[in-house]
Amino acid sequence: MKLVIASDLHGSASAVRALATRVEAETPDRIVLLGDLLYHGPRNDLPDGYAPKEVVPILNEWADRIVAVRGNCDAEVDQMVLAFPCMADYALMEIDDHELLLSHGHVPRFAPDESPALAPGSALLTGHTHVKSLDRRNGVLFVNPGSTSIPKDGSASYAVYDHGAFALKSLDGVTLREAGW
Repeated sequence: MKLVIASDLHGSASAVRALATRVEAETPDRIVLLGDLLYHGPRNDLPDGYAPKEVVPILNEWADRIVAVRGNCDAEVDQMVLAFPCMADYALMEIDDHELLLSHGHVPRFAPDESPALAPGSALLTGHTHVKSLDRRNGVLFVNPGSTSIPKDGSASYAVYDHGAFALKSLDGVTLREAGW
């Protein structure tokens, strides 16, 4: 099973077009979106290429492959234009005999020394901070793909899960960091 994992798109058509190029190159089985899909939010400046109406048809093309959760900037009006469910606070996936807990990360927030009630060998996938990370705590892998549109760590990014390993990648496809189970 192969996943492309992205978060914090914030309505940037240019970032989503770049992500679409990566999706085409990666050929994932599923696309995991960790929230903040269309709106930039009141605390963020408008991202480059802000055009939510252009983002909608790109995302809807992938509707049959998307698993999405709600971010703090997502609203019911977003669900009205998107052809896949995106309003759940959490989702669970089982992949290659491992459990993945998907959450935007704004509810609840986990302190750096906390882990959710997940068994060792599981993974927590979150966005929200716009900072990419890939680390292990108490046997649980924590994955944050960063942001495609408003990165707070200097580079737009996404993540890939491919048959037992996670990789953080820049939006041009360069692998930045990898970790397996």
